[in-house]
Parts: sequence; C-alpha cells; structure tokens
Amino acid sequence: MATARAAVLLTGFILSAVLLMPLQWLGLKLRLPYARALPNRYHRFLCRLIGIHVTTRGMPHEGSACLVAANHTSWLDIPILASLQPCSFVAKSEVAAWPFFGTLARLQRTVFVERERRTRTAHSRNEIHARIAAGDRLVLFPEGTSSDGNRVLSFKSALMSVAQLTIVNGDEDREDDLVVQPVSVAYTKLHGMPMGRYFRPFFAWYGDMELFPHLWEAFRLGPIEVTVEYHRPVTIRQIGNRKALALYCEECCRRGVSQALIGRWDEAAPTPPLAESGSFAAPRAAGA
Repeated sequence: MATARAAVLLTGFILSAVLLMPLQWLGLKLRLPYARALPNRYHRFLCRLIGIHVTTRGMPHEGSACLVAANHTSWLDIPILASLQPCSFVAKSEVAAWPFFGTLARLQRTVFVERERRTRTAHSRNEIHARIAAGDRLVLFPEGTSSDGNRVLSFKSALMSVAQLTIVNGDEDREDDLVVQPVSVAYTKLHGMPMGRYFRPFFAWYGDMELFPHLWEAFRLGPIEVTVEYHRPVTIRQIGNRKALALYCEECCRRGVSQALIGRWDEAAPTPPLAESGSFAAPRAAGA
C-alpha cells in the first residue's frame, strides 16, 4: 500500500506541475494578476495531495512590507509556507540549475543568491529589497542549509542587512521600516502519532541526501502534521543591528520548534523578549 501511495502521489505531483507550468509562465510573461496567486493555490492542492495537515499559531504580518525569516528542514517547507499565503523564496543559486525543481523555483519568482560569495551580498540584498518594495512577500532561510528537523541551526546575518533599508510608502509619501517576521516550521506527527527522532529524517532533507529518493520515501510514509508559528514581527530599529536581528529570529524559531515538538506552549512568553532599550536581550536557548 505504501508503494502504491507513493506512486499515485508522485504521478499526481508531476502531472499537476507540468500542466500548470505553461499557465504560470504565460502569466509571468504577460504580467497577469493570477501569476501571483496561482502558486499559492497550487501549493494548497499539493499539501492536500501529499497529506500534509498544517496547524498555524500566531498571525502573519499584514499591512506593510515584510521579510519572513524561517527555519529550514525540508523541501516540504516550500509548499507548506506557500500554501498559507502568496510568497516567493530566497534560495541558493545552485537551485536554479536543478532539473524540474529549478524550473518550479523560477516560476515562483525565487530570488537566487550566491551565499558563498560575500562580494555578492550587497547585490542580493538590493534585489531582495526591490522585490519587497514592489509588494512581494519573500521567505528567507537564514540557516543557509536545512537541518534534521529536531533542532534549529544558527541563523546567518548577512542577508538580514536588507532590514536596514527602508520601504517608500507611495500612498503617503513616507519611508517605513522593513518588518521582519520569524516563522517556525515543525514536523510533529505521522499518522496522528508523535513523529519522533526516528521518522523525522524521512521528511527532513539535509546533508547529502538525494532529492528524488527522499521524495519517494516521504510520499510512502505520510500523511503528516506540521505546526507553523508566526512570531512577533520586528524592525531593525527595535532590535539594534542585523546580527541581533538574526539572533532574535533564531531564538523565536528555536523556541517555536521546541515547543511544537513537545506539544506544549508557554503562552506567557511566546517569543523572546526585547530589552527596554530596544536591543535584543534573550539568552540563547538550548537546542530543540
């Protein structure tokens, strides 16, 4: 049954993507309004097809330009986050050359960055800023790689420098601070039971795992449950600098993942606090 399930899901995934690719390409080429909403609808369909039940906590930031900073566990993070609201992603440049998945990433207007070349950081930051200023919601994975799903890795601060740039509000002719919202993604249950450390690597894609065999195993084992938590959005003016901002987002995601995996939330302190001066002052939490 598991093999049959994987075969059906893989066929449905490939066929649905192939059918929608020309439509999305045309929408982008002609700058048609549906091109922004179509990936969101497709990823909602994909989550239902695969059997991903997403529970959300908190509220996504609305009303002004926003950069999402999320922990990264799997290629499944993409359909999960994109199913909740229209968004594009920031990915390493190598993804653009991947067969099939690179095409999907380009059709979702992914921003490709060269993380290993610091001389390109300013260019990447400006591109991200321009996209957000144009009204796009971008998701950045500051870890720079994916984890095993049991913990959150250290957040790199280089691309957080985009938060130092303001966004011009055309309606009121003023400059607003760019808002950054941490979002944690935790893979919690398999067939309604706690997933545990043994099964989580079947869904977490990291290290030197091959993508297609990993995709096949994930399709065989589902359905799964995932918790996505929207943490308190902040600006760099509140935090102090990009390194403090990266640490704040890291601590929020670490706390969110840890609490989701054990199934208990501290409602009194849902996110690390800010010091009265505006600088981030939370101690580093233990690994999730």
